[in-house]
Amino acid sequence: MNKVKIITDSTCDMGADLAKKYDVEVLPLYVNFTDESFKDGVNISTEELYKLVEKKNELPKTAAIDIVTLDETFKKWLDQGYDIIFTGISKSMSRTYENAVMAKDELEANNIYIVDSKNLSTGIALTVLKACKYRDEGLSAKEIVDKMLEITDKVKAQFGIETMDYLHKGGRCSSVAKLFGTILKIKPIIFVRDGKMSVGMKPIGKMKVALDKMIDMFLTDYRNGNVDRDKVFITHSIAIESEKYIRERLEAEVKDMEIISTVAGCVISSHCGKGTIGILYITK
Repeated sequence: MNKVKIITDSTCDMGADLAKKYDVEVLPLYVNFTDESFKDGVNISTEELYKLVEKKNELPKTAAIDIVTLDETFKKWLDQGYDIIFTGISKSMSRTYENAVMAKDELEANNIYIVDSKNLSTGIALTVLKACKYRDEGLSAKEIVDKMLEITDKVKAQFGIETMDYLHKGGRCSSVAKLFGTILKIKPIIFVRDGKMSVGMKPIGKMKVALDKMIDMFLTDYRNGNVDRDKVFITHSIAIESEKYIRERLEAEVKDMEIISTVAGCVISSHCGKGTIGILYITK
């Protein structure tokens, strides 16, 4: 049985340390300003992104991993005798999935598996880390993929949005909606379900109101025994105080799960803005 190489993309937001620890290759998407292009997490950080947005007064556009990069990466591992599993951002949100399928077809390799995560950010990382666990247990690539497909629909991801400016500038929120959202101090909570994003809640008031609603959602699932007792992610885009608040609330009650905090990369941050924070976990 061949060794298994697990590959993902930078929207997984798992960070370099976790990727290294679990031997996962992370391929960057692109963050493009009018006059400059960057590789997410390679030559630009999230903090640097926000500085550039302010300096240029421009919101960047993001772009998928190109077919050539995927082709070269897949071939590198095939030549070393590996079976390959690739999963990245939901296929409904990016061309990355489609490009990965095209790269696989060009290589005519039956031992490359492309899995739709149906998620973004550490919703992807949750599935990737489960795949790593199965890999380390000695399962074949096909067996790992079958288990991953059982997980993708069970990942719960929700994010509280601090400011609606990025949603507005990126065309995901109308001027009228932004105006009323600002006046009413709405802190929308975005749900990611079945590969798509939607506004799940519209709490009014300070960011703490949105944080409490997300925490309550998780703790309700947790108390009802509906949470996979492995890992829960707190992922944020430079929301230090919010991360601290959520972590303290979870640590007070959750004793049998690993609580992991990560910083959202530039692609996710380009779409949601500074201060965004989410709680992500797998349900039963």
